[in-house]
Amino acid sequence: MPLKGRTILVVEDDQKVRTLLRRTLESDGAKVHEASDGTVAMDMLRDHDPDLITLDLDLGPTDGLDVARQVRQASAVPIIMITGKGDVIDRVVGLELGADDYIAKPFHVREVLARVKTVLRRGAEPPSQVQGPSRLRLDGLTLDLDRMEVLDRTRRPCDVTTADIRLLRAFVDHPMRTLSRDRLMDLTQGAEWSPLDRAIDNQVARLRKKIERDPAEPQLIRTVRGVGYMLTERPVAMDGYGD
Repeated sequence: MPLKGRTILVVEDDQKVRTLLRRTLESDGAKVHEASDGTVAMDMLRDHDPDLITLDLDLGPTDGLDVARQVRQASAVPIIMITGKGDVIDRVVGLELGADDYIAKPFHVREVLARVKTVLRRGAEPPSQVQGPSRLRLDGLTLDLDRMEVLDRTRRPCDVTTADIRLLRAFVDHPMRTLSRDRLMDLTQGAEWSPLDRAIDNQVARLRKKIERDPAEPQLIRTVRGVGYMLTERPVAMDGYGD
């Protein structure tokens, strides 16, 4: 799938890296706009409505995570973060803010093209073909995944993030099945992750705090030692919150 007809915004303060990304994407047919800081990036977002943003988290004096927050408040455009090898915490926070993937520096231009195409292709898939029902009951919880809403067992809203909803979607679409960390990462982000990457474990731990009856003794999302995790109950589809 060539990038012809796609518009991509490259947010990077290093001129050499920015030029490399632009040339790589343009070589596959994309139209590329460049921004060296968050202010320019937000102007470009409003003016050009890109199909995807590559966002360096180390923007010198600008905090890339703040830029990601601003982008997410204004748009659902896919974001691919570009991070240093050791920036695990920033990577996890970025994914929780709603980033769609990440690329670690140093990177190969073929990896950039592959990840950009994967994210764009995933965003183009009709939800009805890749997802099950979105309004569900699960162990006393009420879920509306399309609206990103979760009501707890007292009918109060849970403070869920985009990352929480993606993880919940992965579990409710595959109930009573053990999902490896790699499989969960693929279902939630579509990225190739390092075997040492603990991002998915951190996300599961955060989700458990919000939906388990006793997060210290989780029963709903069970750890399958040495393999991954399992949703231990089958959700029930519902027509409305009044059911």
